[in-house]
Amino acid sequence: MTDPRARAWKEIDLDALAHNARVLQDLLHPGCRLMAVVKADAYGHGAVPAARRLAREGVTAFAVACLDEGITLRRAGVQGMILILGYTPPEAVPLLVRWGLTQTVADEAHGRALNAAGRRLSVHLALDTGMRRLGVSAEDLRALHRLYGMENLDITGVFSHLCVSDSPNPSDRDYTQGQLERFYRAVDRLRRGGHDPGEIHIQASGGILNLPPQPCSYARAGIALYGAGGGSDLRPVLSLRARIACIRTLAPGERAGYGLDFQAVRETRLAVVTVGYGDGLPRALCRLGGRALVNGRSCPMAGRMCMDQLLLDVTDVPRALPGQAVTLIGQEAGQRIQVEEIAQACGTIPNEVLCQLGGRLGLVLRQ
Repeated sequence: MTDPRARAWKEIDLDALAHNARVLQDLLHPGCRLMAVVKADAYGHGAVPAARRLAREGVTAFAVACLDEGITLRRAGVQGMILILGYTPPEAVPLLVRWGLTQTVADEAHGRALNAAGRRLSVHLALDTGMRRLGVSAEDLRALHRLYGMENLDITGVFSHLCVSDSPNPSDRDYTQGQLERFYRAVDRLRRGGHDPGEIHIQASGGILNLPPQPCSYARAGIALYGAGGGSDLRPVLSLRARIACIRTLAPGERAGYGLDFQAVRETRLAVVTVGYGDGLPRALCRLGGRALVNGRSCPMAGRMCMDQLLLDVTDVPRALPGQAVTLIGQEAGQRIQVEEIAQACGTIPNEVLCQLGGRLGLVLRQ
């Protein structure tokens, strides 16, 4: 149930999350398992409840961005492999070991530093196949052999990241194919050199949705797991709702909001809604066609968004009343506002919109 005291909140449909996990798993190569990416608080969806529900669905591998995120999951009782995708300083090796976390080796220097910490540590090697971010060059076999020779690195996996796998552009498809070839060639050379690559993985959400199934151990599902960014069979997991605080009636010609940015052209009813850019909504959304659903009717945002509030034109919704909930992302009475709509209006991606939805928003879990 929604807390009647809540001013604005996120509703998380855990059944939709479980559904998405099953859909994505069905797209994978036989023997390939889903690795759930729950970094950035599961893209704003709540990492702990998301991981717990996914564990009930049989997911046993999770990916986070940093040490603190991994510890948070362990403290919440999440079992299985937890891979830290980002850099962790070697001074934190005792914590990595204590909490049973698997660390990404960002490059050879990072591997040397982790090894020098003197504790046996589970790691996955990141291979740079063309993104030029983290990773040892997939062509640098000498560096890879040196890393395998480090006594404190227990290399349990090798992975890479595709940078344009979500693009239909023919040149991008060719680039992705080149990344795949460099990855599998490096893995094959490791095996022929007597090294066990362990669990291998290269697909993220774009790769899962747009490429043929890959013969890997894992596929890292991030934004797709939350029903955003593509995939017709996927269900949105997050809804964003807030309340009407009060309603003001403006005569034609009257103005409202910061900078008196809104001017009524008719007798207008403006609802003051209890959410704003301080909750993570893009401030520019009000001037870029932002809207919300009130009693299932689409109502345009008016004027400039405030830190804690925004204005909605509810003139055409006579039953709009103070205290009732409105929908800014999600479904209501058969109508829907998708996060992709907001992202497109603001010139960004759904990942950013979802991740920025702030911590002061309440979290309501729907089973």
